[in-house]
Amino acid sequence: MIGGNAIHVLQDHPLLNTALLASSNTDKVLVIVQLNGGNDGLNTVIPLSGYNNYYNARTNIALPENKVLKLVGNNATGIHPSMTGFQNLFAEGKLNIVQSVGYPQPSFSHFRATDIWMSGSESDQYLNTGWAGRFLNYQYPDYPDAYPNKTNPDPIAIQIGSLATLTCQGPAVNMALSISDPSSFYNLLEGTDAVVADTNAGYELSFLRGIAKQTNQYTVRIKQASDSVTQQVAYPNNSLAAQLKIVARLIKGGLQTKVYMVNYGGFDTHSGQVVTTDTTTGTHANLLKVLSDSIAAFQSDMVGLEIEDRVIGMTYSEFGRRIKSNASGGTDHGSAAPLFLFGKNVRGGVFGDNPNIPSSATTNDNIPYQFDFRAVYNTILQNWFCVSSNAEIEILLKQFPTIPLINSSVCGINDKNSIFSKESLIYNYPNPFTNMTKIEFKTNGGQTSLQLLNGEGTVIQMLVEANYNFAGTNSYNLYGASLSPGVYYIRMQNVDKVFVKAIVKM
Repeated sequence: MIGGNAIHVLQDHPLLNTALLASSNTDKVLVIVQLNGGNDGLNTVIPLSGYNNYYNARTNIALPENKVLKLVGNNATGIHPSMTGFQNLFAEGKLNIVQSVGYPQPSFSHFRATDIWMSGSESDQYLNTGWAGRFLNYQYPDYPDAYPNKTNPDPIAIQIGSLATLTCQGPAVNMALSISDPSSFYNLLEGTDAVVADTNAGYELSFLRGIAKQTNQYTVRIKQASDSVTQQVAYPNNSLAAQLKIVARLIKGGLQTKVYMVNYGGFDTHSGQVVTTDTTTGTHANLLKVLSDSIAAFQSDMVGLEIEDRVIGMTYSEFGRRIKSNASGGTDHGSAAPLFLFGKNVRGGVFGDNPNIPSSATTNDNIPYQFDFRAVYNTILQNWFCVSSNAEIEILLKQFPTIPLINSSVCGINDKNSIFSKESLIYNYPNPFTNMTKIEFKTNGGQTSLQLLNGEGTVIQMLVEANYNFAGTNSYNLYGASLSPGVYYIRMQNVDKVFVKAIVKM
C-alpha cells in the first residue's frame, strides 16, 4: 500500500504468456487510464458543427451551446464545460482528441467489451493474452522465473487500485499477494523455505512462495522509488488523482516500469446523468471534472519532476453511449466514443471528423467508428515504444495503420500528419436512394477498405477490400433491396486516411 492505494505487480499471467516482438530499448512510459462503465462521448466532446442534430437527439441532457468549452484553432468541436484542465492542455498542444474510436462489431456488454479492449481481439475472438502483455513478454524473457535481476530489478508493469482486474490475473491465482501467516513471512525475509510435501498441494505451495519472494523484492524497489520523491505539485482530492500521483512518484523515483494502469469508475450513466435545471452539472460533469483536473495535475507534475519527455498517457472506456438520450435523463450502452492521449510528445489536436448525427435519431442509433482502437495501440507501439513494424501481426494479430498522434521524432519515423486532410474521400449518388446508389471513392494507392455500417454502428457488409497499385478514383454500386429504410454509414479507409459518410435508404 502507498498512500492508501494497493499496488498490483503484473506477474506471470495470461497477459504475459506469448513471446512476440523485437525488444524495444527505450525509457518511454505509457500510462493507461481506464474509465469504467462506458463514457458518454457525445457529452464529452461536443460536435458544434452539428449542434442542432446533437441537441434534438438529447434535449433533456444536451449542453447549452454557449457553455461548451472552445478549443484553440477548432471551431467545429468543443468539450464539456467541466473540463477546463483538458482545455488548457489542448491549448498547450499536449492533448489529442481521437474521434469515434471503436471496432467493426461492437459489444454492448461491459465485461465482453472490456475484454476486447484489453486483449485487442475481434468481437468473435476470445484471447487470454493482452496487447500490452504480448508487447512486454519478449522484452522480458523467462519472466517471472528469472526476475527480478540486476539488469531488470523492477516490475515490468504496475496496476494501481484496490481491485485486481484481468491485468493482474495469473493462469491459476491472482498475483496480488496477501501474506497472513507469520511463519511464512519470516521465511520470506530470511530467504528460507520450510520443506514441502511431494504432492500437488506441495507444488502449489512452492509456486506461491516463489511469487511471494518476488513480490517482496519488488515491494522494496517500489518503496525506495516512492520514498525518493519528496516534493510534488498539488493534486485534487480524489481517487484518480491519488493514483496518478503515485505513478508520477514511481517514474521519477527511477523504476524502469514501462506500463502503468489506473482506473476510475462511475461512467455507466443510465439515469440522472445531469441536473435537469442545469445540464452542465451533475454526475457526468463531476466525473469529467475529476478526469480533466487529475490528468492536468499529473501533467504539471511531469513538468516539475522533469520527466515529461518520457511519459504519455491514454484514456479509454469500454464503449460510448447511444446518440439519443433516454427518458431517465441518462444514456444507454453505445459503440464508438472519443479517446484522449496526453503528454508533451503527443501531437495535439482533434483527429477525425465530428460524428454523423441523424436529424431524427432513434433509440437504436449509434456513433459509427472512424478509428479502430487497435490502430491507436499500433501507433503507441511503433511511434512511442519504437517497436518494429514487422512485429505488428504477432502483437495485434493483424495489420493496422498508425495514426499521426505522436511526435514522429521520438522514433525517427516520417509519419505525415495526413489525418488533418479534410478532402472528401467518398461521394455517392443518389442520396437518399431506393434501389441502388453509386459510391465513388478516392485512394492514394495502397490498402483500401470500404465498409457498410448500420445505424447501430455495426459493420454489416465489407464492400471493398483491396490493395491498389496506383492513386485514383474507383466506384462501387451498392444495391439496397435487402436493406431496410433508414440511415447507414459508409466507412472508407485508405492506409491512414479515414472518412465516414452517412447515406439514407428510402
